[in-house]
Amino acid sequence: MRNTKLQAAANVRFVRVAARAAAVTTVVAALAGCYPYQTREGLSEPVVSNDYRQRHPIAIVEGERTMTVFIGSQRGSLMPSQRAEILAFSQSWRREATGAVILDVPAHAPNEKMAMQAVKEIQSLLRASDIPAAAIRIRQYQSTDTGRLATIRINYTRIAAATDKCGLWPRDLGPDTDPKWQENRPYYNLGCASQHNLAAMVDNPADLVQPRAESPSYSPRRSTVLEKYRKGESPATTYPNANQGKIADVGQ
Repeated sequence: MRNTKLQAAANVRFVRVAARAAAVTTVVAALAGCYPYQTREGLSEPVVSNDYRQRHPIAIVEGERTMTVFIGSQRGSLMPSQRAEILAFSQSWRREATGAVILDVPAHAPNEKMAMQAVKEIQSLLRASDIPAAAIRIRQYQSTDTGRLATIRINYTRIAAATDKCGLWPRDLGPDTDPKWQENRPYYNLGCASQHNLAAMVDNPADLVQPRAESPSYSPRRSTVLEKYRKGESPATTYPNANQGKIADVGQ
């Protein structure tokens, strides 16, 4: 009788230990699914998402806008086209800049003297565009390439949208004996070019994060429509000659 009780107690302890071991194995297996798996070469490969927006996310960073001004060694004044470009550049600074305007002037170059003369004209154009004098800074850089024309570079920092580099191929697209190839998942580089183009074309990077505020309604037109509605008239716009805006006489 005593041996039977001891055997039953041993069985209970065995069942408890087995249940604990099974629970630990289940937790370890679940956690292992969250970690990178090992490739045939023994290198760790992260699990990537099927959504290209998560594989190649667009980040809001602080970038730089640069304009290059070519100055010859015999002429220190700006050409009319260069003045127009600098004025347009200054308007962009007022709209999107997050820092000062930096004028990089070449030093120890054949056109160093003419470049300094051109910088004075550039400064006057920037100040004429309502850029404060304290926001215009000059710094020199050493021109080491004697075979090329040293230029004046105008630049400022701004908020920009950017993505990682494209062209990453962690896996072969062809048939493979790796079981992961059987999953038929999208390849890593898919969608990277589209994300790059979107980041380059967006006018305001903040539009990728939040919508813009609505502009106020046109009060005169709203008053006209409400007045017609009050009188029971049609709020549609009427034209003296309905056919004046048509580009063809088809259907008349």
